[in-house]
Amino acid sequence: MSRRAEGKAHGKIIMIGEHSVVYDKPAIAIPFHEVNVTALVEQSEPTDGENKIWFSSKYFNGVLLDAPDELSGIKASVDETFDLLNVSPTNLNIHIDSSIPSGRGLGSSAAVAHAVVKAIFNYYDAPLRHDVQMHLVQIAETHAHGNPSGIDMEATCNDSPIWFQKGKETTALLIDKPLHIIVADSGRFGDTRTAVEGIRFMYRNNPAVARRSIDLLGDYTYECQRSLATGNLQKIGECLNLAQDELAVLGVSDPSLDHLIHTARLHGALGAKLTGGGRGGCILVLAQDGHQAQIVSTALKQAGAYQTWTSVVG
Repeated sequence: MSRRAEGKAHGKIIMIGEHSVVYDKPAIAIPFHEVNVTALVEQSEPTDGENKIWFSSKYFNGVLLDAPDELSGIKASVDETFDLLNVSPTNLNIHIDSSIPSGRGLGSSAAVAHAVVKAIFNYYDAPLRHDVQMHLVQIAETHAHGNPSGIDMEATCNDSPIWFQKGKETTALLIDKPLHIIVADSGRFGDTRTAVEGIRFMYRNNPAVARRSIDLLGDYTYECQRSLATGNLQKIGECLNLAQDELAVLGVSDPSLDHLIHTARLHGALGAKLTGGGRGGCILVLAQDGHQAQIVSTALKQAGAYQTWTSVVG
């Protein structure tokens, strides 16, 4: 057993297919190494003669048992991890250092769970199988999102772009030409659970409209896959724009996201759409090259984006 161990994970971006992935359509996700999380597990000194597990992060510092409901998924995942390892931990401190903003659709909850699980297994010098890791992270994700598709779990532990479809094997995605990506944070928390429930409500009450948008999102995802393989940046951008239209129909965009998307397109973006759950959170922008990416990034900040990141994929 180590006295100190780390676990790491990175953020993710859903390029296309969010929400339709819940209805068994494919989705494309890319790793977002510009934001990441490190979990540190180490032995601590007992306080007041009591053996406790302490948890420290930017959102909560204290005894893990007393953590707020927002951390219920991590608590459940940690408990199951200790059960699987058949250990009874005492005097442990779990510290989270994360640059992934919470509630923005960048995979914060999944990445934190991955990092914590890996750190605990490393602390006990235990081998961690991929299926076990995914099971433990799924516990945290279910608490966070209700009935998650699993794409966040896969994307935050893969270092390559992925093709994801619920119930099928996740595969690496071929990208023929580098993608110059901008992610802009609206500064507002997204609400994936409410967005998913809203689409489910539409599916019950206006099934023709909802089904058409879901089907089109699936079609655009397949077209985006083909365009990524051939390096057709114009077509990729077109797919992103068309996907945004259907996400708006489904009610998961909002005026703040629409404003940033309009700004990006006005300044030469090939494509722009929300990424993640929507109703707040972030947008994803595809630029022609690095120079154009900087122009768009500056324009988005001037238009009110809380933060922007640029990334090159592929």
